[in-house]
Amino acid sequence: MKIATVLRNDDYTREVELQLKDKLRVAGGPYTFIDGSEDKPDMVLSIGGDGTLLEAVHQYGMEPTYVGIHTGHLGFYADWRPDELDDFVDLLLQQKEPYIAMYPTVQCRILTHDGQMYHKWALNEMVLRNASLSTLVTCVYINGDELETFRGDGLIVSSPSGSTAYNKAVNGAIVHPSIEAIQLSEIASINNQAYRTINSSLVLPKHHEVELIVMNPEIMIGLDREHGVWKNVRSITCSVGTGKVKFARYKRLTFWGRVRNSFITG
Repeated sequence: MKIATVLRNDDYTREVELQLKDKLRVAGGPYTFIDGSEDKPDMVLSIGGDGTLLEAVHQYGMEPTYVGIHTGHLGFYADWRPDELDDFVDLLLQQKEPYIAMYPTVQCRILTHDGQMYHKWALNEMVLRNASLSTLVTCVYINGDELETFRGDGLIVSSPSGSTAYNKAVNGAIVHPSIEAIQLSEIASINNQAYRTINSSLVLPKHHEVELIVMNPEIMIGLDREHGVWKNVRSITCSVGTGKVKFARYKRLTFWGRVRNSFITG
């Protein structure tokens, strides 16, 4: 099995990686560590936090399986702590098939006024904001039918796993990853006698898509940890992605157990 690692940039994380490689080397298992310039890995070990895992997913895509080892605060995606490396190595050496958890993604098509189309995806969410300090103005369509004209700070289109991230911070619903859906949530919408929005998160099934017609000349688009200013965007169309990210679960911690550990018990 070919294994790649993606690390948070700190000394402690690098030390954890060295410990893990030494343990596997001493154990003599059928594992080869590769870097990004070599063959595609079968498994990617993310050592750091949830942000590190997002970087790993966008570096290696949806073909390998992912395992998270957290070296800071408890991560939502990570299963393992550094003091559990021996247990993790033992499970790898036993070569038992892990449970593969499949996490849906958000698929986005960004269309510019000159007709260029950009295809993007996110594991957590797509975030749309105005590039300046002024209000974002966006016409929202669902399956071609107009829903509203949004005015406010921004919009989030999240996956089920992303429902526990920025989406949760704006009081969106938490959605189990087995539900193939996307969620549209508002960031500080303007609601008064002149302007109205739905002012609630919307959970859309797999066969639905949301189209955001952009009225601002410059916008900020965030795709997981990637953020950039875009000009002359006509629309952003989001739906459930055709691909899923695969996590190798050697521990049988349920999704709701992760929610509890991440947000309640710590």
